[in-house]
Amino acid sequence: MSPERQYSEEEVAEIFKRATEDQELAQRQLPHGGGLRLAELEQIGKEAGITPEYIARAAATLDRIGPISPPATALGFEISVARTVDLPGPLSDEAWDRLVADLRETFQATGEVRHDGSLRQWRNGNLHALIEPTDSGHRLHLRTLNGNARGALLGGLAFFAINLAFMLISAFSAGMDPGTLLVALLSAIGLCSMAVAAYQLPRWREERARQMEAIAARAVELAGAPPAAVLAIEGGS
Repeated sequence: MSPERQYSEEEVAEIFKRATEDQELAQRQLPHGGGLRLAELEQIGKEAGITPEYIARAAATLDRIGPISPPATALGFEISVARTVDLPGPLSDEAWDRLVADLRETFQATGEVRHDGSLRQWRNGNLHALIEPTDSGHRLHLRTLNGNARGALLGGLAFFAINLAFMLISAFSAGMDPGTLLVALLSAIGLCSMAVAAYQLPRWREERARQMEAIAARAVELAGAPPAAVLAIEGGS
């Protein structure tokens, strides 16, 4: 077996230059404002080594996902997770009861169930599931807000700022006495509270997103979608 070829610095530069030019050319050739049909996407994916089935599944997922609203933030950190999915039909009373059971098991929370006309809701604190009718069918909204993280971030910042102000006033007026050191310690506690909340948020958001994907797929199944549609939702997670 012959050794793999090594490219010189000049050849490396030329390769990346040509690749960049080819990519820009391909982007300019896309229909302006018209987009591409699924068959065209599948052909492009096939040329790139992607099986058409996965292209179709990804497209089906995108078709069912509703508009994504901007997440709530605190000090620049995202503290909410939301998921919206169009259902293939309404949920019967039995199907809704089964979905509520799945919600309770998934999130380990009893929650409260409400019926407001054609709306069905399940709520547990800041965790909320809502099914509403739309012009084209029904839609499931899932959303949650990490109130503890918001409190830790904003409260920690306030705690830090107040104690820092007292520490600076005490240091300038009386020097670094034991009281000033205590205030400095309290300021550090505020910073630690913020750091812990910021560290835990990504893992919390990832877990909630995964749980919502499972609930969304279950809702599509209970609403009478064929197995292929359910696989498309699960494949989008």
